[in-house]
Amino acid sequence: MTAQPSVSYSITVRLEAPARGSAVSHLTRVVEEAGGALTALDVSGSGNERLRIDATIAASSSEHAKRITEAIDAIDGIEVGRVSDRTFLLHLGGKIEMQSKVPLRNRDDLSMAYTPGVARVCMAIAQNPEDARRLTIKRNAIAVVTDGSAVLGLGNIGPQAALPVMEGKAALFKRFAGIDAWPICLDTQDTEEIIRTVKAIAPGFAGIKLEDISAPRCFEIERRLREQLDIPVFHDDQHGTAIVVLAALTNALRVVGKEIGQVRIVGSGAGAAGTAILRLLREAGAKDITVADYLGVVHAGRDDLGGPDSDLRWVAQNTNPGGYTGTLREALAGADVFIGVSAPSILTGDDIATMAPDAIVFALANPDPEVDPAAAQEHAAVVATGRSDFPNQINNVLAFPGVFRGLLDAHGHKVSQTMLLAAARALADVVKEDELNANFIVPSVFNPDVAPAVAAAVREAVDGKK
Repeated sequence: MTAQPSVSYSITVRLEAPARGSAVSHLTRVVEEAGGALTALDVSGSGNERLRIDATIAASSSEHAKRITEAIDAIDGIEVGRVSDRTFLLHLGGKIEMQSKVPLRNRDDLSMAYTPGVARVCMAIAQNPEDARRLTIKRNAIAVVTDGSAVLGLGNIGPQAALPVMEGKAALFKRFAGIDAWPICLDTQDTEEIIRTVKAIAPGFAGIKLEDISAPRCFEIERRLREQLDIPVFHDDQHGTAIVVLAALTNALRVVGKEIGQVRIVGSGAGAAGTAILRLLREAGAKDITVADYLGVVHAGRDDLGGPDSDLRWVAQNTNPGGYTGTLREALAGADVFIGVSAPSILTGDDIATMAPDAIVFALANPDPEVDPAAAQEHAAVVATGRSDFPNQINNVLAFPGVFRGLLDAHGHKVSQTMLLAAARALADVVKEDELNANFIVPSVFNPDVAPAVAAAVREAVDGKK
């Protein structure tokens, strides 16, 4: 799959060019010939003989940006100065900050916000711990917790390298749901120590969002924290992904006129996301699901399923009604739906051609999907990816801000399958009937109705449990 220029690899090149002549028009042509996209050309200084120009250019990779810069530098009369990576500039100093909600203008303000007045508030909470939600930031605070072991598609890069992602998630919480989220990057990958640490910091938060923790440890960490804490614990790689996948599939099935209980679904990936998607699809009424991992189709006869409580054994016991024992490609033939959360380029357009008519393909490996989306579109009726440069992006930001907004507003203590199902249905319904088509099965992340709709559904689900 040929990568297209993207704003995530955009650069600003400061250069000087002759005030007269064709150097500037030559610049535009050279950028285009090098495969870049010139998105802005700003004159930042002018003299009788020379112009200082800031050229903003989208590239497809860091190496591509370097090649474009070298091509510009080779233009006669142009001198390249500073080259700025716009993504790195955005991250300088971090993306989030803490601000006081109350003014501290004088001694009276200080005496109430801090000592001695704050002591009275402390004692009120000591006498009635429930007041912590009313009198502190706890009511609107989420901990975004990672150990850096499974960051995006980058793998085990550690807690410090994971911090930009956690900051990003915190910024998304604030932007889309008004929630104060705090990045917590733990310098341990020991399951027991992670559980102890999260339990120890839990009093300051109304919810825990686990992020980028590798399978299978993430399953046990989430399960035990849910058992031991009285605040909701949500693993975004599992449950956020599952919500958006089910919402998108609901609408994709509407497009092709099929029912979830009647289609045959094949999944690639039996890790955290794959297992969570499977559980929620079953909750929604899917009956015929087959899952494959890197060893082939998961079935009860495999000798690598683990103990009686392992998630892979659960997958084997609750899928594959057709008794497949071969490869992903073999299982895919005749299937109505493919959902991939696994590895890049494991399928071809020819494989998609073996699927049933009006097939649905969700190739969600990032940044490179399981199958080239363009090749999949030649044979499938609906195609979705995890990428922002193709239609139908399956993006977790459609789910987690609204889920936590609803949980916090309802003082929810647990995350349930019923709640996840309600969130998925509400998200699907944001796409109106007159908007729905093969290239629009999920709403934009900037649709103002998304987070409120999901939050309302979660609140109703929580209230239904009370």
